[in-house]
Amino acid sequence: MRAPFVEETGLRSLRFVEQLGQTTQFVLGILRAVLRPPVRIRRFVNELYDIGVLSLLLVAGSGIAVGMVLGLQGYNTLVRFGAEESLGAVVGLSVIRELGPVLTGLLVTGRAGSAMAAEIGSMVTNEQLDGLRMMAIDPMHMVVTPKALAMTFAMPLLSAIFIAGSLLGGYVVGVQLLGLDGGVYMTSLEDAVDFGDDVVGSLLKALVFGALVGIIATFRGYHAQRSAAGVSAATTSTVVVSSVAILVVDYFITALWGV
Repeated sequence: MRAPFVEETGLRSLRFVEQLGQTTQFVLGILRAVLRPPVRIRRFVNELYDIGVLSLLLVAGSGIAVGMVLGLQGYNTLVRFGAEESLGAVVGLSVIRELGPVLTGLLVTGRAGSAMAAEIGSMVTNEQLDGLRMMAIDPMHMVVTPKALAMTFAMPLLSAIFIAGSLLGGYVVGVQLLGLDGGVYMTSLEDAVDFGDDVVGSLLKALVFGALVGIIATFRGYHAQRSAAGVSAATTSTVVVSSVAILVVDYFITALWGV
């Protein structure tokens, strides 16, 4: 007697284990490519420009908008309890600990991660990667590794810009629009934020998120099916899987290290 549910569950489990093994081999391939000469500095810099510089306006503008919303909502909530002088602490801790690295990761995933997967997927479809292999050039070394490393390196920098924009947006709303004293805002912020626990922890999260997005985007693009639908599926799955991975990993980092 057949049990379709059990068969389907077993098939999905086997596919998951198979994909987990492929991902592990893929990551090991990137690590081997990092340690193997030549060092492709120009490729890395070009990818860093595409990921970091071209995302700068999006990240900075989003950071300012988030900070303004936090400043407005935080002030309206704190004023009920007569604690509006703590607005700087509320905005600072919220952005530095959580919103900065998480929202930056999601924004960069949507802009740069999807483009990365689509580019590699298109190279697979057009047989450009096969052409590199014919010329004895490893695509993992030439194409994949610079992209993954650039994403890992750019994410903490973009997160720092997002946080700076958010703090500026909160200051503008709280001090310039709502009349809170600027010295009180900055004092509250400085007293609440600890560099070792909060700032370093935030950059650590952003670094991990950058590595996650870089691996997922390059993996999905590298294993895309050789068709337009395959490239589209790789791009979509990159955004979905990376976004979920960022949220899940953020919880575990926070729970384990209290960051």
